[in-house]
Amino acid sequence: MYGPLPPTMVPPGVSGTVGVGRDDLVSGEAVALDLPPAGIGLRMVSGLIDLVLGFAAWFALQWLSLKVVGDTDFALLAASFTLSMVTALVVVPTVMETLTRGKTVGHYALGLRTVRDDAGPIGFRHALTRALLGVVEIYGCWGLPALIAAVVTRKGKRFGDLLAGTYVIRDRHKLAAPEPIPMPPELAMWAKTADVAPLPDQLAIMVRQFLTRRDGLAPQARMLLGQRLLRDAAPFVAPAPPAGAPDEMVLAAIMAERRQRDTERLARDERLRRRLLR
Repeated sequence: MYGPLPPTMVPPGVSGTVGVGRDDLVSGEAVALDLPPAGIGLRMVSGLIDLVLGFAAWFALQWLSLKVVGDTDFALLAASFTLSMVTALVVVPTVMETLTRGKTVGHYALGLRTVRDDAGPIGFRHALTRALLGVVEIYGCWGLPALIAAVVTRKGKRFGDLLAGTYVIRDRHKLAAPEPIPMPPELAMWAKTADVAPLPDQLAIMVRQFLTRRDGLAPQARMLLGQRLLRDAAPFVAPAPPAGAPDEMVLAAIMAERRQRDTERLARDERLRRRLLR
């Protein structure tokens, strides 16, 4: 019912499949929040910081191993050197990224964070995969494979990200939520007395995207898309809107009233929760 839209009816930057941008995370009010991937420059500086610290930790652990084991037992010394490398280059990054949900020292310095492809926080499996591949592509090859992969992939992913299903975002980027859809005064009374059920997520997203970006559509496409969206939303509203009401105005009234009712419901729930916890 809510399949892909024709290319001429899709606003710029909007996915024709679900009505959101390719890098968007959708909030509960059908608002698409952009989580932009970090640029190559920031990734390089962050990676260089982590590279230097990783080598420093590796050499420090090797020096400690030499002091503790000495140079008399070469087999034990070789084993301790191997353990030092694994600890510095795999264990420490994995533990840090797992505990911080995607942060390294370089990420902290540059305001970055590693997230899953669905924009959720990473876990132990993702951090371990990135660390294991990082030994080869970053420490073993001085970051050259990682740089090439980041340049040719859409979200700037290195091979560790491709295998783990992650990418790096600008954690300090300010998310600007769009303004709520205003209630058309002409339909305020109808919307207040109508039974407005929650719209399916995909339909709500498409309606919001249409209302906020309709000015960028061609007139014919704008009219056809408005008619289609209202036809899909009509089963969730009763009684029908006043005869002759413009499609776009009816869609705006539905979204504004639904938001108002959700806001009031959440406020009531919060008041009830506070009374119960007294």
